[in-house]
Amino acid sequence: MKKFALAAIMAACLPVAAQAQDTAPDGTAAFGIEPYVGVLGGYHSFDRNSEFGSRPGLTKMNGALISGIAGVNVPLGAFFVGAEGNATKGFSDIDWEYGAKGRAGFRAGQSGLIYLSAGYQWVNGRRGWSDQKDWVYGGGIEIGPKDVGLTGVSLPAGARLRLQIDTYDFDSIRPMAGVVFHF
Repeated sequence: MKKFALAAIMAACLPVAAQAQDTAPDGTAAFGIEPYVGVLGGYHSFDRNSEFGSRPGLTKMNGALISGIAGVNVPLGAFFVGAEGNATKGFSDIDWEYGAKGRAGFRAGQSGLIYLSAGYQWVNGRRGWSDQKDWVYGGGIEIGPKDVGLTGVSLPAGARLRLQIDTYDFDSIRPMAGVVFHF
């Protein structure tokens, strides 16, 4: 009898729980597909002991970056998963970087995201540095206008400021910042 009562209570609560999850914290649908594009700038600095090694007169590989990204998030209530690709023009010792990674995290505030990521990155060197490829790991945050008190500036998805930091096989540091436009 107790099992039947517990099952009846749970069945009665399911519509309420489903209705509570119809929208995510930013007002968008709790489930669906959210594509985005963005532009980021930053710097990539490799360790001397990385697979790029060192060259006479140059102690380690590094350079400024400007990156175009495109991806898609799949909202899962207060959480999300996604995939992202990048094409990055480098300066100084880095010619090009490009890669793909998966992301997972949760939604924070009205339009923010906090996430961890992992994927694969290709790096093309300049000035005698070799081309290499390896795993990349990172994390970041995205902050929308509603999170900083600018209500009504954009649609619920809209533009967000992104701050992220990645590492190329734990042999480098790659801080990036920019603007991401969600659709």
